[in-house]
Amino acid sequence: MNSIKVYYTSVSGSREVKQRQEEVIRILDAYKVQYELIDISISLKVLQEMRMKVSTPKALPPQIFNGEDYCGDFEMFHKAKENKEILKFLKME
Repeated sequence: MNSIKVYYTSVSGSREVKQRQEEVIRILDAYKVQYELIDISISLKVLQEMRMKVSTPKALPPQIFNGEDYCGDFEMFHKAKENKEILKFLKME
């Protein structure tokens, strides 16, 4: 089974980004999903890697993957949560 990876930033001036990251982590914890946090603030290379993987030059965290498979961004995650389809969103079904 692939591992869930969440690209996030430990350094953000945006309250919205922080709140979104916290919500993703809170929901994953509630579902008892194991995940790996990848901090894009540690190097420009990691930020560029995340943006390349999602094919969006200005993508912001959080971005969620199952292994190398892109699951989506916060908006898609939130929609899946509202529809009670988190495991489907994470490609774990």
